[in-house]
Amino acid sequence: MSKEIVVNCQGRETRVAVMENGKLVEMFLERPIEQRVVGNIYKGVVENVLPGMQAAFVNVGLERNTFLYVADAVPGLDEYPEGVPKTRKRATIRELVHSGKDILVQVTKEPFGNKGARVTRHVTLPGRYVVLMPTVNHVGVSRRITEEAERERLRKIATEVKPKRMGVIVRTVATGCSPEELKQDIDFLTKLWNSIRQRSRKAKAPSLIHRDLDLVGRVIRDLLDDSVDRLVVDSVDQYQAVLDLLAATAPEFRERVFLFQQQRPIFATFGLEAELDKALKRRVWLKSGGYLVIDQTEALTAIDVNTGKYVGSTNLADTVLKTNLEAAEEIAHQLRLRNIGGIIIIDFIDMTKPDHQKQVLDQLEQAVKADKTKSAILGLTQLGLVEMTRQKVRQAIGEVLQKPCPCCDGTGYVLHEEVIGNRIEMDLAHYFRTHQDEAVLLDVNPIVAAVLIGTGGSNLERLEAETGRHIYVRGNADRTLEDWAIVLAGNSDMVEKVALPVEVGDVLSLRLESVHQGKAKDAIARKDGFVIQVDQAASLVGQKVLVEVTRTFRTYAKGRLSGEFIDVNR
Repeated sequence: MSKEIVVNCQGRETRVAVMENGKLVEMFLERPIEQRVVGNIYKGVVENVLPGMQAAFVNVGLERNTFLYVADAVPGLDEYPEGVPKTRKRATIRELVHSGKDILVQVTKEPFGNKGARVTRHVTLPGRYVVLMPTVNHVGVSRRITEEAERERLRKIATEVKPKRMGVIVRTVATGCSPEELKQDIDFLTKLWNSIRQRSRKAKAPSLIHRDLDLVGRVIRDLLDDSVDRLVVDSVDQYQAVLDLLAATAPEFRERVFLFQQQRPIFATFGLEAELDKALKRRVWLKSGGYLVIDQTEALTAIDVNTGKYVGSTNLADTVLKTNLEAAEEIAHQLRLRNIGGIIIIDFIDMTKPDHQKQVLDQLEQAVKADKTKSAILGLTQLGLVEMTRQKVRQAIGEVLQKPCPCCDGTGYVLHEEVIGNRIEMDLAHYFRTHQDEAVLLDVNPIVAAVLIGTGGSNLERLEAETGRHIYVRGNADRTLEDWAIVLAGNSDMVEKVALPVEVGDVLSLRLESVHQGKAKDAIARKDGFVIQVDQAASLVGQKVLVEVTRTFRTYAKGRLSGEFIDVNR
């Protein structure tokens, strides 16, 4: 399998893409104004203790207080005198912390939505080959190292070289490492921990004690290993910084780092911009013609599998099985790419054969093994749905690249124009009951304007007859569907003069916006939002022309071309 890491540092953000066999599998993004906090170590002060939740809120100086759960609040071994029994591990939150107490914590989860970051008192310091755990006495080996003899060799080395009363986890990249390499990594991390403790003693809470590496530094530390064929960087400064970091930590990988020097943007060259756009879409097509529908909510993520265009070639059961097997592979890829965490419910196409169900679950289990983020597949529910969980450590890619729609408030839907039109009519009726104005001018979205006016002005005539007032409607493309206003109210002559900004004989310089929906040879232009239908001008849409007004109506005017078009670019 080929593996590449592409680093884009041009612009206001740093983006890192991980590709396997030419396919985007992971995406990381960091903005200077939105610094990641996971891995940072703070000296914080406990502000609230909540016995009912067995948790506490800790002020570390971030925008929102962090959340400390009771299991993460147990003091580390370094806070107990040697020889004292660790009976307080089953203590309540009140016995572990109290309001006003200064404690050293590390962020384990980024803040999400309205929730603050999650923190722990059990600090971990990742290095090149090991993760140092200064507060627990434990030795572990990465589960991705499967050869038992190598696992035992590394465990024995780690046990011998680790500091007393501290723990280490040997990372996958340590496979084949010598005792000297492991010891050097552990010694560096131990010195770092001693420095952190020393700074913590002098610092006043709340304050940042230790900041984790930036995005590119973490990529070098966590992702660059023997499986990576090359790392491509598009910034000269960042390229040199990577080489300098590798010179000190892993010089054997320097020859795998390349500087991207083409004129075309690096992500466009590797086809990553298009892949990112696909990763934000709700529907994901499968090669067979089936598709997934991915819906993310605050509580869980629901994934629906459909046969779509795929009809198979033998029988229904085999068609369903093939679609579900392909979907299982793609679901694992999408979870990793989109960084979806939490509870995940998958609605595979119904399978009647138990062996087919087992094949699909086995395929899903195998597919998620490529993902370093911990997942657990819980099996089928009584309704035939697959339940699984995936650890949520950082924001999903959609949360990073998108924001809630101001029009639909994040639902993905807006009100139908007929509903909006009806609401405007009711609001107008209420307005006229409390105001004596003879006429009003409404400024609305053009689609809503068409609803209010109706075919041939029929709806507007009805509305005026019901209210006994003159109503003028102006379309404004800058307004959203639900945004409208009464921009002028008063006597009829005054409102009409503003509402009808043109007269017969006027020659106007206008840009033709679109083809008339009812008359394909005519074009539509606007003067202060007022619609002007231009005869025989459809072929000039997009150009600026001179138009002579020939007739005026309550809701629009008609005109004809007067001379040549002016300037397409003006």
